Amino acid sequence: MKLILVRHGDAFAGLRGVVPGPLGCLGLTDLGRRQATALHDSIAADPDFTVDVLVTSMLPRAIETAGIIAPALGFAEVPQDCDLCEVHTGEADGLDWAEYTNRFGTVDMLAEPHRPFAPGGDSWNSFHDRVGFAMDRFARDHAGSTVMAVCHAGVIAASLRVRFGAAPAGGPRLVPTNTGLTEWEFDEATGQWTLRTYDDARHLASLVGDGTLAL
Repeated sequence: MKLILVRHGDAFAGLRGVVPGPLGCLGLTDLGRRQATALHDSIAADPDFTVDVLVTSMLPRAIETAGIIAPALGFAEVPQDCDLCEVHTGEADGLDWAEYTNRFGTVDMLAEPHRPFAPGGDSWNSFHDRVGFAMDRFARDHAGSTVMAVCHAGVIAASLRVRFGAAPAGGPRLVPTNTGLTEWEFDEATGQWTLRTYDDARHLASLVGDGTLAL
């Protein structure tokens, strides 16, 4: 089976404003919508680009991205899967970042991999366990199919760490481009995963050309 991980478009989410869990996420920016539309148009123009299953995380920025690209793939609805979410923020969801620090202190997830981001949220280790489980579940439930999953930079980076056994710290950062595609292939006979492409963002070339995006 093939698993195509797509990062959502540019969003109102990050280390400014509020903690962007399901409540705090405000969806895509105008740029993010243009990025998702560029991916839609690229898919629609390629008759050989087909997927059997389209799924998204439960966060608004991913749901909105999936909704924009879905018509190009022939899907009217896109189911949501919690395992595709970014680090679960627990009780911190929707808090201003300053208030988050006041309540929960400074959390270094690399230095304290067992400590939750906030009560009810993920730790570094539980997040990576969740991503690995999701990949295995997709391989089991959709053998012989192509699955596209609209998710997050953290999920894509975690997929690489889980499958390659990379050290959690000390190496280069893995930050895929908004709406970039990363493709994994699972061999049912051997049980092995192969990384076919990482962060394919060629569809954004049209945005570079109109001056709205620099790659």
